[in-house]
Amino acid sequence: MSTQSNNKRVLYSAALGQFVEWYDFVVYAYSATVIAKLFFPTADPSTALLSAFAVYGVGFVMRPLGGFIFGSLGDRYGRRAVLAGIILGMGASTVLMGLLPTYAQIGIWAPILLVVLRLIQGLSASGETIGSNSFVAEHAPPNRRGLHVAFTYAFANLPPVAAALLILLLTSLMGNQAYESWGWRIPFLLGGPLALVGLYIRTQVDESPAFQKAQASNQISNSPVKDAMREQRKQMAFSFCLAAFSSLAFYTLSGYFVSYLTASVGMSRTDALTANSVAMVVAFLSMILSGYLSDLVGRKPMLITGLLFNACISIPAYMLAGQATLVSAILGQSLLAIGMGLFSGPLGAALLELFPTKTRFSASAISYNLAYTIFGGTAPLLGAWLVLKSGSLLAPAWYMVAVSVVVLLVTLSLPETSKRSLLEADPG
Repeated sequence: MSTQSNNKRVLYSAALGQFVEWYDFVVYAYSATVIAKLFFPTADPSTALLSAFAVYGVGFVMRPLGGFIFGSLGDRYGRRAVLAGIILGMGASTVLMGLLPTYAQIGIWAPILLVVLRLIQGLSASGETIGSNSFVAEHAPPNRRGLHVAFTYAFANLPPVAAALLILLLTSLMGNQAYESWGWRIPFLLGGPLALVGLYIRTQVDESPAFQKAQASNQISNSPVKDAMREQRKQMAFSFCLAAFSSLAFYTLSGYFVSYLTASVGMSRTDALTANSVAMVVAFLSMILSGYLSDLVGRKPMLITGLLFNACISIPAYMLAGQATLVSAILGQSLLAIGMGLFSGPLGAALLELFPTKTRFSASAISYNLAYTIFGGTAPLLGAWLVLKSGSLLAPAWYMVAVSVVVLLVTLSLPETSKRSLLEADPG
């Protein structure tokens, strides 16, 4: 297989893997109001919704553990085989979630099994983003690394669009009653075929050149996690902080905002899903553009630009969305999407460029997933809780501003990494 043909397959497989991972998570978030009724029946809808979001957050508990497991396997045995197993695990857990009996059918076992499947889903997903980004970065031409990683990473923004359109189609065809009775299962069941397609593509690509070179020169570590914890603590701290804002921004927009617009602002579900879909497309395009620019001007300037933009527009964006019209919801969420895209575009490459090949997967996955557990997994739950306790629709916006300012201060001391070689034993 030619290098160009192999690189295209790498891009396709990574993009599809990103799509499947976030599709599995977003389908649950978009189904939270239905899941709350079917798995957590209670007289108080707010309490039931908080319970559903708590289970959403449970999936993130396994992500740090998955970072240790899949990161170590990826650094010791290669990226390709680990990524094939990951996408199969994600698809299987999502399909099983769509087959679960409800509380009315099996009682307390329904939410228990839901939690178990969320744990499996979270474990499987923990290695996908870093693994696929590593795979792409280590195949990409050095002068286009930011663009290539951003392109595949940006596909995480499309599952919310696909899920929203699918849910809108199903509810319009079968009606809300039928959808809440059994139609909600269909989006979950579709995760299986998507995973199988991704698995097939991943078996058709070569291992990354960086890993092959490290393997040929006997530079593979037998204990990459231990080496990372001992030698790259500072780089892992940088990675954690950058991933903290990225996870909060992404899961606020993709995992929380539809429920925020429907439950807190009072918009119809159709308008909320439509507005969110437009915003996620904006985020997709913004990430690719920002990744491209990071190849020209560097990762650090684009990261700083994204954080400054978010600190300035978060509150106005929530105020706009809170006007409860379709146009205002689109405008408000699109501002958040641009800010997220500006920051996340260069992020995928920047995280990987901090580490050498022998610990790249482990060090990145551990720090990244720990941040996603703390900030991403709690974003919907904490957002709903802040509104409930404060009575202010702007409470989640203030939280986002605070996190963006703290991460900005850390990013100011981040080294520029865009010119580093990923083929060297130690990039720098």
